[in-house]
Amino acid sequence: MGYACPVCETPQADAEHLANHLAFTAMLGREDHETWLDDHAPGWDEDDPETLGDRVAEHAEAAEYNEVFEDTTHDHDHGGATFEEELERQVGGGRSGAGRGDLTGDAQEALAEARAMTERMYAEEDADGETSNDDGEGKE
Repeated sequence: MGYACPVCETPQADAEHLANHLAFTAMLGREDHETWLDDHAPGWDEDDPETLGDRVAEHAEAAEYNEVFEDTTHDHDHGGATFEEELERQVGGGRSGAGRGDLTGDAQEALAEARAMTERMYAEEDADGETSNDDGEGKE
């Protein structure tokens, strides 16, 4: 069980995921999510995900959240979409669905910066001879 986003009803795994969904969607230009956060969790942009999760979960309804593990199914495919394309599809760039539009220039810049930071992080890990396992700890 998880939580349904109180704005768009997208199911989230838990309170922290709900907080991340609301905050990232707001920061990527979806005014409906930002307005909801401003009304229900003033100062949300100063909270860490755990704190914000506790604050927003009390306003969200419980929802079924079916977790899919990519290593246990062969039909979970994003069609070769890039990180940016998949994120854009999820938070507002999809061509179907009312009220969804293209990411703003600021959101596109944020995505490009995030991708570059992620690529640098992986490059640094490779240079250090470390690989990351599932619990986030480096391993030589």
